[in-house]
Amino acid sequence: MEKQLYDTYLAILEGDMVTALGCTEPIAVAYAAAKARQVLGVMPEKCVVSCSGNIVKNVKGVVVPNSGGLKGIEAAAVLGIVGGDAERSLTVLETVTDEDRQAAQKLLQDDFCRCVLLEGVPGLYISVALSAKDGSAQVDIQDYHTNIVKIKKNGADIFAASAAPVHSDTATPDRSLLNVKDILQFAEEVQMEDIEEVITQQIDYNSTIAREGLAHPYGVQVGRSLLAEGAGDVKTRAKAAAAAGSDARMSGCALPVVINSGSGNQGITVTMPVVEYAKEYRVGKEKLYRALVVSNLVAIHQKKYIGSLSAYCGVVSAACGSGTGIAYLLGYSYEEICDVITNTIATIGGMVCDGAKPSCAAKIAAAVDTAIMALNLSRKKLVFQPGEGLVKDDVEKTIASIGYMGREGMKTTDVEILKIMLEK
Repeated sequence: MEKQLYDTYLAILEGDMVTALGCTEPIAVAYAAAKARQVLGVMPEKCVVSCSGNIVKNVKGVVVPNSGGLKGIEAAAVLGIVGGDAERSLTVLETVTDEDRQAAQKLLQDDFCRCVLLEGVPGLYISVALSAKDGSAQVDIQDYHTNIVKIKKNGADIFAASAAPVHSDTATPDRSLLNVKDILQFAEEVQMEDIEEVITQQIDYNSTIAREGLAHPYGVQVGRSLLAEGAGDVKTRAKAAAAAGSDARMSGCALPVVINSGSGNQGITVTMPVVEYAKEYRVGKEKLYRALVVSNLVAIHQKKYIGSLSAYCGVVSAACGSGTGIAYLLGYSYEEICDVITNTIATIGGMVCDGAKPSCAAKIAAAVDTAIMALNLSRKKLVFQPGEGLVKDDVEKTIASIGYMGREGMKTTDVEILKIMLEK
């Protein structure tokens, strides 16, 4: 692989696989609020959070980490203001104390913060405006969870995105260069020292939160329930581990995760099934790490067509990634891995995202189950054919067609989901 392409793929991995504490949408709100508080320089008297429908959708039903059980945009913003550390980015709420939680509860009761729904903006958009007696501050985030595009103080712009990126969790390299064949070549050729740190952290963090979800009754206990039914089966363990991490995370567990495509649930889903299959087949560390490179990059490759937030449930892409990672782990050929992708996304592609919440764990289990079914079909040389639904005559065209459906075709679905969710 030529050096420029190698460096691009490595930069995509490093830029995408960052650490986050809790669901990334409330954390992004908290980060914007903490940054605005930092810019203002004093405790504000009022806070207004204006955001896109997808942010509303993904914050409404999930517990804000380190909040003591609070949910919602206002809770995330207020916690960011009173106890957040903007320098920590997606771990902004690690510094929150009991005193901060008490202060946040009082401010929420006093209607200190209100939320406004924005229309006609990108799917991921957050604007936090703070006001005090002697000043004001505003911070806007767009497209990626820490991608600050505007900062204002006392009504004047002090930063605009055209100048330079600020704490962006998006990889600047060209993701259009991603394709399945080159991903597999990169996984074969990448130097272990180039990936060891980020992959080790992903395994450690995501395994820890999966164990936490299996050990304690978070949410509706999807992972624990699955494991209770069939702990001896690797397929069940793969589903259970991924689901359990989401069980914990969606219910406010404060353990960090390494994300994929801007999502902790997707980060857990690309990781845990591959880890469980590596244990089952006693695969060595190097092969596991290379398999996780495949899993992460195949998921990112799909999401480049769909975008960070949409009505298309991102765990489908992540589970498809883990299916290809397992296939690589087990020595499948390029053609067989392509068939795993086709079989997965042709089956479950289009599962809707109706916000971050405990049922995400069940969607993860369903998506991983589909990916493993796709794996087994591929092993038998069985694959859906071109012309059957959105399947095309080439895996790259199939990925693009599913991506277009998720990005453009499901826009109206996204609008209707939000309307239903906001009904009283």
